[in-house]
Amino acid sequence: MAAIYSNENFPKRVVEELRHLGHDVLTSYEAGQANQKIPDDQVLAYATQLKRLCLTLNRFDFIRLHQEKQGNHAGIIVCTRDDADPAALAARIQAAIAANPNPEGRLIRIVRPER
Repeated sequence: MAAIYSNENFPKRVVEELRHLGHDVLTSYEAGQANQKIPDDQVLAYATQLKRLCLTLNRFDFIRLHQEKQGNHAGIIVCTRDDADPAALAARIQAAIAANPNPEGRLIRIVRPER
């Protein structure tokens, strides 16, 4: 299973589902990094330092950071928000991680299915 660092905007219910699926998820709150207005590049650097995938809903900024860093990070998972079904979002994240067994330097996009 994957080591993940979730950005502070990421829903706790999805984090709990990911843990239930066996992933090691560290939240920004647990790391003492929440509510400090830490810039996104420093969030990514922190996740990379910990050798954890960075999980976020902040798609546009982290896609830009991926391009700027030219893949020099532990991996980024950007998600479209899906509050209606946290278990389904966690399952999509897990499937994407399984499809990318070596996520270092990769940008993984998780999109909400059409309804």
